[in-house]
Amino acid sequence: MKKTLKTRILAAFLGAAMLMTFTAGCGDDNSSAVSEDTSSVNSSTSSVNSSTSSVTDNETSSGDEGNTEEMRDISSIELIKEMKIGWCLGNTFDGGGKGNKGESPRTIETAWGNPETTKKMIDAVVEGGFNIIRIPVTWDWSTGAAPDYKISDAWMNRVQEVVDYAVDNDIFVILNLHHETWHYPTEDNYEAASDRLKKVWTQIGTRFADYNEKLIFEGMNEPRVIGSPEEWSGGTPAAREIVNKLNFDFVETIRGLGGNNKLRHLMIPGYAANSSTVALKDIKIPENDDKIIVSVHAYTPYNFALNTGTGASSKWVAKSEAHRADIDRIANDIKTLFIDKGVAALIGEFGAVNRNNELYRADWIKYYVAKMKEIGVSCVLWDNGAFNGGGENFGFFDRRTLTFRFPKMLAAAMEATEGNVDLDAMIKAPIQLYENDKVA
Repeated sequence: MKKTLKTRILAAFLGAAMLMTFTAGCGDDNSSAVSEDTSSVNSSTSSVNSSTSSVTDNETSSGDEGNTEEMRDISSIELIKEMKIGWCLGNTFDGGGKGNKGESPRTIETAWGNPETTKKMIDAVVEGGFNIIRIPVTWDWSTGAAPDYKISDAWMNRVQEVVDYAVDNDIFVILNLHHETWHYPTEDNYEAASDRLKKVWTQIGTRFADYNEKLIFEGMNEPRVIGSPEEWSGGTPAAREIVNKLNFDFVETIRGLGGNNKLRHLMIPGYAANSSTVALKDIKIPENDDKIIVSVHAYTPYNFALNTGTGASSKWVAKSEAHRADIDRIANDIKTLFIDKGVAALIGEFGAVNRNNELYRADWIKYYVAKMKEIGVSCVLWDNGAFNGGGENFGFFDRRTLTFRFPKMLAAAMEATEGNVDLDAMIKAPIQLYENDKVA
């Protein structure tokens, strides 16, 4: 079986006990050999002997022979058929900022206002019907300096603990690099970014080497040149090519590691994971590798889903060709450029901000998810835990009460992912308008 965090800690604890037994007669004081840092593990398994740190060291923690979980050798196209719909643990492990560098996992995890992640949270999300959990992670604040870029054991352990919450539910998990600012896709930055990308992913890939095909690695989130005129419009040809090079570096790195990584399913984005036709067309896929998934982010139509300024709209109706147009175009692009060529794709992020318009959002998510399912693409809903204020309120699952705030939207999403939506009927149906989330 795979080496989960609890397995590693138990092995370390037993090793510590044996070491203390063997050395007690020599007069050595071993009381300090047991770590008292419990910030990254749960209280029942927090005592780990420091002399066994190699067990949890990020560079040497690949599974021993016999501990590697069986990995099915199937294509990503086949894998995604098993992936229904996903939920993002947003603004959590991807939280914090430069001021949090070196701080405890708990401080970083809760820096943006969300509570610590618990097993009960993940269990409740799964009970709601989701069988994909995407865990966005910013590794920068817990990574040492060049040239090693050593990820702290405390941070790696805490990430693994939450990954295991999902693994224990036998669902799919996507683990990535998120909100990193060091991999700007420019010619001048490429060598440094490539070096760091390889070293960070070597540590992550080694730690999780024994996990089976339900753990997916996503090389980067939205690699882009922040502040450039093309930041959100698909980038320049040169920047798109650097993203391709970094994607290839990521894939080559993981494939060169041990355990199950030769068969690991890997997600790669285009420039900024942008859904524009120009960005999608320029994505290059590693040859002779059927375990690659293209990651696309699409908060669309923009004025309904994301815009919080001038032009924002709270209404979406399937009968409106203008409202459907971008969803349909993205689906067609993904099908033509990837699916028809045997390359898998996933909507790695989508969502629509809350404007007190749940019924409109229910219709929207039903159409969106059903349209993507029609071409063999699963979707992962972005949830940043935000429910209040005038910003990007993508909160969906309340992590404090363990409830879904928008049950009609949830029901619509599940109906779509089960294949129970007639898209033509939605389009032909009379326009239904709502007011204050009631039929007008």
